[in-house]
Parts: sequence; structure tokens; C-alpha cells
Amino acid sequence: MNLEAMSDKAILGELGGRLQRERLNRNLTQADLALKSGVSIRSIQYLETGHPCTLASLIKILRALGNLTSLDAFFPEPGMSPVQLARLKGRERQRASGSKRDEKG
Repeated sequence: MNLEAMSDKAILGELGGRLQRERLNRNLTQADLALKSGVSIRSIQYLETGHPCTLASLIKILRALGNLTSLDAFFPEPGMSPVQLARLKGRERQRASGSKRDEKG
């Protein structure tokens, strides 16, 4: 699937379809998943039909499906670049440097 070529709406539809297939593979009704996740049935219906949802709802649903670790693949922990590591010499970065501005004016 080429996500870069897809619209936001198409991506939401694809993710909703995947969620629905996962729910059905586990033989859960929307009501079962709603009860298990603490999310309303309407939210699950909206999500499965490609409507936006909150990140908190998605986390609750993934947790209820036992699929929370998929978020790690979705948004992996960013590592530091070798240049940053060399500059820090082992110290952990605490803040961004901000943009460089011309201070003549």
C-alpha cells in the first residue's frame, strides 16, 4: 500500500477496514469491543467506516484487541543521529536549539 499516494480519507478507510477485519477475526461484535475497550459503539462504527477518531480511543481499542504493540511499528522510537551523539558525548539532549536568526536588526 502506497500511503504517500493516498488521501487522508483513503488512509482512514483502510485503517478502519483493518480494524474491522481484526475485530471479526477475533469473533467480537462492535458491542463486545466497545465494552472491552471502554469506547462507545458509535466510535467503533465511525472508526470502522473511515471516520476520524481520537488517539485515546484508538489506544483503548488496540489495547482491548491485544494489539497495542502495533503502535511501536506505527511510530517507532526515534534514535539520535551519529552527529548528535558525537556532539553530546553520551549526554542526553534536553532541548532543541531553536532557529538561527540574524541579530543585526
